[in-house]
Amino acid sequence: MNTELLVMIGGLSLLDTLSPAILGVTVYLLLTEKEKLGSRLIIYLMTVIGFYFSVGVALKIGFGIFFEVFSSFLQNRVVSWFLFIVGGILFVWSFYVPKSKKSRITNPKSKSKSAMVALGVTTSLVEVGTAFPYFTAIALMTNAGVVWYQWFPVLIAYNVVMVLPALILYLLYVLLGRAIQRPLTYMQKQFTKNSSSVASWIMCIVGVLLMLYSVDYL
Repeated sequence: MNTELLVMIGGLSLLDTLSPAILGVTVYLLLTEKEKLGSRLIIYLMTVIGFYFSVGVALKIGFGIFFEVFSSFLQNRVVSWFLFIVGGILFVWSFYVPKSKKSRITNPKSKSKSAMVALGVTTSLVEVGTAFPYFTAIALMTNAGVVWYQWFPVLIAYNVVMVLPALILYLLYVLLGRAIQRPLTYMQKQFTKNSSSVASWIMCIVGVLLMLYSVDYL
């Protein structure tokens, strides 16, 4: 795997750290959970990581089989044109994403361990449909012919990076306590108001990256 591809995948993973659902649920737990906060949050984040990683492996294997079966028909130039067109569609579409006033962030009614697992699965299902950076990273690795012992740890690292902001918020909460209460409340309001805006400019950036990556092979 070349350095350019690693840098692009690293940049995409940083985009995925801005997930309104994951950060929103984390902030909600920090504001409302008083007992066993650490264990509850870790269970939630590990569920999200496990879900996304499983989806990533399934897609990577699926894409790999697709390219093996149709390798005699799909030349690099055709694949590159496909990626370029998808990037263009995402770029244009990003300017027309409706500004929804209803937040997609789910606040848990129960905070048991099983509820945290269910919440992790729920938020993952909500977000995975718009996980454009993640899907783009998988497509780029497939197009580059990255072997399994290279993409497997990259997927793990990608998902760990994706939840790092949530872990950092927790560490800040442990260190600063009530001093971070006001910033957390402000963040919760912003996630609720601007989740569609975040999705819009993430789509825009992913579209540009896809076009830049594929243009040399057209």
